Amino acid sequence: MRFNCLHLISALAIVTLLNACIGESGFSDIPEINFVSVSKDTMTQGNLLTDSLDIVFAFRDGDGDIGTSPQFGQNIQLIDSRTNEVLSSFKTPPLPIAGSNGGIEGTITLKVFTQCCLYENDPNEIPCVPSDDIASERFQIDIQLTDDAGNMSNVVTTDFITLLCE
Repeated sequence: MRFNCLHLISALAIVTLLNACIGESGFSDIPEINFVSVSKDTMTQGNLLTDSLDIVFAFRDGDGDIGTSPQFGQNIQLIDSRTNEVLSSFKTPPLPIAGSNGGIEGTITLKVFTQCCLYENDPNEIPCVPSDDIASERFQIDIQLTDDAGNMSNVVTTDFITLLCE
């Protein structure tokens, strides 16, 4: 039985925009993101609120159209490196449009709750149940941002995160 990551993963985004700037930028109209940090490198697997970490990434966009349209859905995707499946999607809060000659930049912090060990090397293990044989799994999270025009940013990857399976 294949474990469906989307059914057991819970994540909550707390989006914080720090140092948001609008002005003459020279930035591309295609958003650009850069990985900044992950608050810790180890989490304990479990259900929902057992553990969490914060992921921080910087963004910039030449025309400032990130999160400005209420019709545009969730524009941040997190992808699990173990499965290449979307862990979760988030929506940035509305940001003011900078105009055709200006841009916007800032940082976004996402709070991601614990994940489940998948035990891909041992099909007899049940995901999210503590294991006596497998102490931990390592994974990374890929991040991508889409602006309101549908322009997709580059993909950035977090540092490795160790998930304790005990």
